[in-house]
Amino acid sequence: MTDLLQAWHTLLARHSVSPRMDDVGEALLGRWAEPHRRYHDMSHLRGILSAVDALAAFADDPDAVRVAAWYHDAVYAGKSDDEENSALLAESELGELGVGAEFVAEVGRLVRVTITHDPAADDHNGQVLSDADLAVLAVPPEDYQHNTARVRAEYRHVSDGDFGAWRARMIEAMLAAPFLYRTDQGRRLWEDTARTNLKAELAALSG
Repeated sequence: MTDLLQAWHTLLARHSVSPRMDDVGEALLGRWAEPHRRYHDMSHLRGILSAVDALAAFADDPDAVRVAAWYHDAVYAGKSDDEENSALLAESELGELGVGAEFVAEVGRLVRVTITHDPAADDHNGQVLSDADLAVLAVPPEDYQHNTARVRAEYRHVSDGDFGAWRARMIEAMLAAPFLYRTDQGRRLWEDTARTNLKAELAALSG
């Protein structure tokens, strides 16, 4: 059993007794390993799970956040409804595993939070998941550039001009916000480095 599958089993075993939980975990890992993925892949899954662990003390239900992290990009076709379809997949599969309805609903809601990364001020679970998903912005500059190239590879059907304009608009909107991260810990860990990386990318796009 791989370390990720073991982590899934340990997590789900707290909420389900279904003998199918490992089958569902293996299928999820298969999704994250799909050949068309260049950025939203297994390394991204590992990264967000690690970031959730770093922020777990700030969540009201860390397990719900962790399960949502597993599902947040489970469906990835490069379309605007990927997050919604990922949430629907989570709700369907977790329901079939006999996970409690309230927990399932929270996981689905959290996956949908990643559409906008704009959780409410009292949404501690949503804040942790959103921050964990954006933690990748605060990697060392060379890793950030590598990740940007991997994102570009997923959008190879888009022209360089259109892709650059889209990235610039997105970065400008992010930098205009008072904070990228919603938890105090996220800001301490990642805010300054993430802003430095985003500004460097924007300068490169503008140059």
